Amino acid sequence: MTRTSSLAASFLSLSAAAIIALVGAGGANAAPSASDDNAVPSVARATADSTGAADYWTSDRMRAAIPGDVLASKALERGNSSSAASVLKGPKTKVAGTTGKPSLSQPASPVAHIGKVFFTLGGQNYVCSGNVVSASNKSTVATAGHCLNEGPGTFATKFVFVPKYKDGVAPYGAWTADEYFTPTQWSTGGDITYDTGFAVMDPRQDGALLEDVVGGSGVAFNEDRGLQYTAYGYPAAKPFSGERLWSCTGTATKDTNNSQFNTQGIPCDMTGGSSGGPWFIGSGSDGFQNSINSYGYSPKPVMYGPYWGSVIKATYDSAAAA
Repeated sequence: MTRTSSLAASFLSLSAAAIIALVGAGGANAAPSASDDNAVPSVARATADSTGAADYWTSDRMRAAIPGDVLASKALERGNSSSAASVLKGPKTKVAGTTGKPSLSQPASPVAHIGKVFFTLGGQNYVCSGNVVSASNKSTVATAGHCLNEGPGTFATKFVFVPKYKDGVAPYGAWTADEYFTPTQWSTGGDITYDTGFAVMDPRQDGALLEDVVGGSGVAFNEDRGLQYTAYGYPAAKPFSGERLWSCTGTATKDTNNSQFNTQGIPCDMTGGSSGGPWFIGSGSDGFQNSINSYGYSPKPVMYGPYWGSVIKATYDSAAAA
């Protein structure tokens, strides 16, 4: 598929996004449905409407964007059932990462392939986090499913990814989306078990591909549970401002509030805006991505993420080949 080039802005000025806390303890009465052991990986694919996206996201609109975690909250409040007693699992799979070109501007804390995500959904402007992953198309960003699709419902418009953002500076500009990929369990049912999505980005106006510019993380699927993770994101709700990257590290444990989700959580108090930020196996951003920030229960300081099994691997495979 040929993707059209888009203009990448060289500088963005942005302050704190609208304050939205992480989700409450909804969905506790969700009834589990058929075991995911019998599920067949199915991927929803949609063309991204990025017309005018680079120009649309002015500083004022970015300031007013709602942290996307509220969309995950809606999924929990609906009490959607997970289709998993144990998430469909296949052989362990890893795709090696790559190294990108260094930026002329070198802030101390940001990571080149991790950034902020802005999009419009249901007439509202939202902000999330995302990460570039190694892919054959060199243009794939991993984020939360609820940062791409209402779950169930329509797909986002005016989606942009801003890598290595810090304090209003975007050294690599803003990249627009060409296509979205989510598990159909998310796009048609809003199943929080599969709250992951991948956006395939347009090349820059000069033809450069995102991964060639900023690098891409390796990815891993069907790994053991209970691993140690480091999660990253741009939390925007108090006490955070959304202006800087933050991280949490801890050993994953299951969600005992809603065990049917088959998700895992690590100790973390990141707030709204961190949705879609990457989880890496180990203790740093050079590892393999193996989940994303999905939801939490206020005021408990735990961040939960979906298990990346065969369903999410199939979604990644489709996006990486687009």
